[in-house]
Amino acid sequence: MDCLPRLFPATKGLLIVLLVSPEGIETLCAAMEVNHTDVRVLMLAWKMKAEEQGYFTLDEWRRGLKALRADTISKLRKALSDLEKEVRRPSNFADFYSYAFQYCLTEEKQKSIDIESICELLTLVLGSTFPSQVNSFVEYLKTQNDYKVINMDQWMGFFRFCNEISYPALDDYDPELAWPLILDNFVEWVREKEKII
Repeated sequence: MDCLPRLFPATKGLLIVLLVSPEGIETLCAAMEVNHTDVRVLMLAWKMKAEEQGYFTLDEWRRGLKALRADTISKLRKALSDLEKEVRRPSNFADFYSYAFQYCLTEEKQKSIDIESICELLTLVLGSTFPSQVNSFVEYLKTQNDYKVINMDQWMGFFRFCNEISYPALDDYDPELAWPLILDNFVEWVREKEKII
């Protein structure tokens, strides 16, 4: 069953062009009454298994709508809250977090993301779950001068840090364990900052 014409009946011939482009995604977001920067749009991309940022192929689109059982804009809008609950389950969230990084790699053979983009992505993806850790790490990233980009190992290391280390106490942080160096530096920065206060 092809539900695309029912979702966007007014676009007819332009349908495919609109849906696979950033403009099409903005049109979709407007129709769903969701800001295109809402984390649920990234969750929708995860559900569709979209490979390229800002674009949904017809197969990705169909896969996502089928999985969400949505064949109208109204049903898709309602499905977003269920999708958010699904993504936030611990069994899915690590996969979503990893996907968010991969999805933002926009160039062929790109393996890292610039600090400014990482700060925005961290706030979007983890900010509501670990606000103190994310706010502090973002502040650190913006003030430090050693790192211009973040790679997947560092990205996933911060997720592990948020899940395993008590914050802001940091009592259980052991730099002898296999943490990315950026997290050792972050912990040192936090501890120094606490001494000043």
